[in-house]
Amino acid sequence: MKKSFILVSVLALSTILAACQDSTEQTNNTGSNQEDTTNNSSDDAEANETGEIAIEGLGHHYHTGDTIELTASTSENVDYDHWHWYTKEPGQTEWEVASGQQSETFSDEAATDGLEIKATLYDDDHNVYAESEAVTIVIDDHHGHDEESRQIYQGYFDDEQVQDRELSDWDGDWQSVYPYLVSGDLDEVFEHKAEEGSMTAEEYKDYYTTGYETDVERIIIDNGHVTFFENDEEYSGEYEYDGYEILTYEKGNRGVRFVYELAEGDDEMPQYIQFSDHIIFPTPSSHFHLYWGDDKEELFEEVTHWPTYYPSELDADGIVRDQLAH
Repeated sequence: MKKSFILVSVLALSTILAACQDSTEQTNNTGSNQEDTTNNSSDDAEANETGEIAIEGLGHHYHTGDTIELTASTSENVDYDHWHWYTKEPGQTEWEVASGQQSETFSDEAATDGLEIKATLYDDDHNVYAESEAVTIVIDDHHGHDEESRQIYQGYFDDEQVQDRELSDWDGDWQSVYPYLVSGDLDEVFEHKAEEGSMTAEEYKDYYTTGYETDVERIIIDNGHVTFFENDEEYSGEYEYDGYEILTYEKGNRGVRFVYELAEGDDEMPQYIQFSDHIIFPTPSSHFHLYWGDDKEELFEEVTHWPTYYPSELDADGIVRDQLAH
């Protein structure tokens, strides 16, 4: 009888232990499922992205203190208006919410070169409806913001500060700004100059019309090779450095012409090209005035006609933005 009681007790205890083990396994499995659901929540949000966002208004480059103005637009018409903009500085790995930027527009001061920006639109359940590709802010102050740089840009410097420059400082694909003047795109620039200068907007436009006028609408410079595009024709040649000349103007300020001579090339190419870009030592150029002809000394006398070139990738807004900054 005693043995039977012990046997029954053992069986009962085994049953209880088995039940506890099943309960524990069930609890663990439930926790595992819950953990999978939590981990997949971001993936679910990603899967919910059904639209596309494009960011418009990005400038080719900005100067320190410029206003960055971007607009996000969706590929489809939706009623959602819950926007967030995110930024990431160079060296950072995590995106940060841009404070106060909660509409389809982003506006902030340009302060960090290489800053990445993206826009995200959420639906009514705060799931991601769409997220844009990141855009990168490029800050190029060209001549700097310190007093010495400003003085050099205005044409006040010592002879000892001038250094030889390679033609590679102007490597790139360049467009004339003259067509933008003719079309009226630069009228805003002339109006701005009139607010601070001594001439009317129309007088400034006349002055720059004389300066900018040219039939060479595009120039490509690559490793000493220069190509002119003029009236649907193109001509090219190889140029070699021929020193620089410091010129003094009527106002008392000065400028530097960096001279390059034709080594070989098409007959239509000028014997000399002279660059002036307010820079006096080796630095990649952001825009330039160009003088060309077969008489080097005669070119030094030319101070009223200075065809001006900006990167070909810039549109009218980009050129206006750059000119308003100077």
